[in-house]
Amino acid sequence: MDLVEEQDIIDFYRYPPIGDEDWRYTWATAQVRALETWMLSRSVFLNMADAADFASAIELLSGTEYAMTSGPQSLGAAEKMLLERRSAVRELFVDLMLDDELVEILRAREDFTNMRFAVRRVVTERPIGTDYSDAGSIGAEQFEEIFEQEDRERFPDYLQQAVEEAILGYYQNKDIRRIDYGIDKVFSAYKLKAAARLGSVFLLSLFRTQIDLTNIRTLLRLKMAERDERNLFISGGFVEIDRFIHGLDVGYEALATLFYTTPYYGVVEAGVSYLAAEQSFLQLEKGCEDHLMGFLKTTRVITAGPQPVIAYLMMKENEIRTVRMVLTCKKNQMDTKFILDRLGENGVG
Repeated sequence: MDLVEEQDIIDFYRYPPIGDEDWRYTWATAQVRALETWMLSRSVFLNMADAADFASAIELLSGTEYAMTSGPQSLGAAEKMLLERRSAVRELFVDLMLDDELVEILRAREDFTNMRFAVRRVVTERPIGTDYSDAGSIGAEQFEEIFEQEDRERFPDYLQQAVEEAILGYYQNKDIRRIDYGIDKVFSAYKLKAAARLGSVFLLSLFRTQIDLTNIRTLLRLKMAERDERNLFISGGFVEIDRFIHGLDVGYEALATLFYTTPYYGVVEAGVSYLAAEQSFLQLEKGCEDHLMGFLKTTRVITAGPQPVIAYLMMKENEIRTVRMVLTCKKNQMDTKFILDRLGENGVG
């Protein structure tokens, strides 16, 4: 049976299976369990959202690894600190991983992110730039050189395919969003193939869940823009593509019902309700984030394995993004309600 075959019946209630223990990862699992206790609780984020100003929000981080005890407390300094924290957790992940292919999947994320920047610059005739991430399998300097010399055959096959999909999609109607859609499709296929090759139940569940959540976002954004582009959904998720296509034909009031038999009913219902009331995707993004974090937390039942290590990396990256989001909002004096509406159920509790 094809491990990534779409299924009409979803045989789990909320979260898919995560696989079995791998006792090679006993020490690594114990280490991330200890590190999880230092992650920020939801109450910290709520207090930051309610803080009087940017400086007060920074002060609430003083007892954490995000403390800014020296130098200027500017948004630029905060961004530098957050990038350092992200690099540190990714380096830890590489050190703890015993399977090189799992590390390669992590590095491929950066390759595809770099590809988005590069293709956008090419089609908009902007300078190639020098701000690519150096954390991928292809170094930033080499990435820049390949595009400057238009020697894309030096890329691995999956990145060559991503370039072709993105550029072809863009030139169909000069829509910059088609670049992301094209790259997302190739990246999703790459991840599913890698997970199947590894025989990883957890990674297959993770990547298929991510595909479903991406398709839900695409569905609501297409409906909001009154666009009927039915070829933008990604195959390989737990939910069949026909359901998303059908969602383009029904009214907002029927969308949640369409997903009633899937694990995403609550995500769609809350997202649609908020979209109708506020003309905003804040609750949709919050719901998608919460669902994914909830799935990652199911790895707590694993005594030893790569699953808790991967989950810790992703939860920590999400924590860093949330700190960035709150600090940026406070610096720009955005309404507290806006921050609270977007704030997911963060923290490890």
